[in-house]
Amino acid sequence: MDTKQPFEKLVELHGATVLRVCRAVVGPGEADDVWQETFLSALRAYPELPADANHEAWLVTIAHRRSLDSVRAAGRRAMPVGEMPDGRSPLGNPGPDGDGVWDQVARLPDKQRRVIAYRYLADLPFADIAGILGGTPAAARRSAADGLKKLRTLMAETPPQGGTP
Repeated sequence: MDTKQPFEKLVELHGATVLRVCRAVVGPGEADDVWQETFLSALRAYPELPADANHEAWLVTIAHRRSLDSVRAAGRRAMPVGEMPDGRSPLGNPGPDGDGVWDQVARLPDKQRRVIAYRYLADLPFADIAGILGGTPAAARRSAADGLKKLRTLMAETPPQGGTP
């Protein structure tokens, strides 16, 4: 007997987590598009998904693949340059001005940034992360440790934003 929940329930339950992962991996500018592509792909594949599957890990895997597609496409796309608007969008940044964490996460090597996003934003176990990225759970754990160490170093080198002296 098929006891699958409606697809809309998956979007409701895991949509925010997938969006946070997308923002961490591709940045706030591309995150909404990657999120939409993730759920379009998931909707097409959902009928064949077993009812007992780990839905969150499945969605993060799809988001990972859509993120890679987005990064590859951006490398092929011409980017117009002109005057940049003043200020930044608050989308994907904690607090009114952000605290600099997202800027530092963006500076991490790609694999470390992805492992940090999947582990600490999607709360996936290292075994699932290894399945998404390829490799072993120990390698995923090592990438997370290296990424956190690098992030601490970067944060220590960057003065806080917007605080009082």
